[in-house]
Amino acid sequence: MKPVYLDYAATTPVDARVLKAMLPYFCEQYGNPSSLYSFGREARQAVGQARRQLASLLGAEPDEIFFTSGGSESDNWVIRSLSEEALRHGGGHIITTKVEHHAVLRACEALPSGIEVTYLDVDSEGRVQPEAVESSLRPDTFLVSVMAANNEVGTIEPIAEIGAICRAHGVFFHTDAVQAVGHIPVSVKEWQVDALSLSGHKLYGPKGIGALYLRRGHKLAPFIHGGEQERGLRAGTENTAGIVGLGEAAAIAAAELAEESARLQGLRDHLFEKLLEIPGVQGNGPREGRLPGNLNLAIDGVDHETLLIRLDLMGFAVSAGSACSAGSLEPSHVLTAMGQAPARAATAIRVTLGRFTTEEEIEAFSQALCQAVHDIRRQAV
Repeated sequence: MKPVYLDYAATTPVDARVLKAMLPYFCEQYGNPSSLYSFGREARQAVGQARRQLASLLGAEPDEIFFTSGGSESDNWVIRSLSEEALRHGGGHIITTKVEHHAVLRACEALPSGIEVTYLDVDSEGRVQPEAVESSLRPDTFLVSVMAANNEVGTIEPIAEIGAICRAHGVFFHTDAVQAVGHIPVSVKEWQVDALSLSGHKLYGPKGIGALYLRRGHKLAPFIHGGEQERGLRAGTENTAGIVGLGEAAAIAAAELAEESARLQGLRDHLFEKLLEIPGVQGNGPREGRLPGNLNLAIDGVDHETLLIRLDLMGFAVSAGSACSAGSLEPSHVLTAMGQAPARAATAIRVTLGRFTTEEEIEAFSQALCQAVHDIRRQAV
């Protein structure tokens, strides 16, 4: 059996249909979208089509979509731009959570003095309470940033409720929806978000391309100065092939989301039930209200680093959490924020299923994990 990939939350393979849409823009229709002649017009039309495809997936308008290099850039753009504006008026206050992706957490940590940040607690399932957001608002709060779905434990946050609170108080609301877009229904209007970040490589598009949704009426400072690309807000020749790939990935996700979500949830629940037969296995995060392909497990007495290496040698790729934290000696900030002791957090592995995961792979993985856990425990005696 060929190696089995079960880390779709880290990245996804490019769908063959996406690659097919992209290929002409490398060697045939390679024009610069800013050029006036036919080569440029072809590229510009392709960029416009992709913008419409992505807007349709989000329930947005095409002119509210700005292409970036990915989710981390989009997160940083919002946080830095709004903070710089606040500093020009004496400073201000940001609200976020303790379980955010590091693109948000470290962007907040890097802000200069004059910007205060409140990091909200979450419950034992990783969920932030909308009431906690509202009670933390201050007269100088200029930004609330709460992720749509957690990248480690899959918890889907109450974004619509938080959005309603922020809209009622006139506070800008941003969500990092990198894990959500293409996997659960997303509506920027129903969620009442002012900005939303996403990344192409999380929904079977290419790496190095993402987008920021910015609601009409809001302005951000340019993230890159130079030319007039992206309506003057992000200079640099457009990554036409990447943009086309993101647009195609969005269109495929929109067409297949409901069916694929149900399939993945069924596979995930079946796998979880089988893995619960292993002594000492417990689930992290909620049973309901989580991403359909996400499974996070704590395995008593088994260090996750040892387990991951053994599983890799057996031909199975899973992770201990966020790919952006690989190599860190610190326990998962998500699991500790959920109230778990560092020792338990050090036993957690994340298994994430995707579009190309099969029942055969699930069965093989459950057997491999059972064997690996048995062998590690026997050697530890």
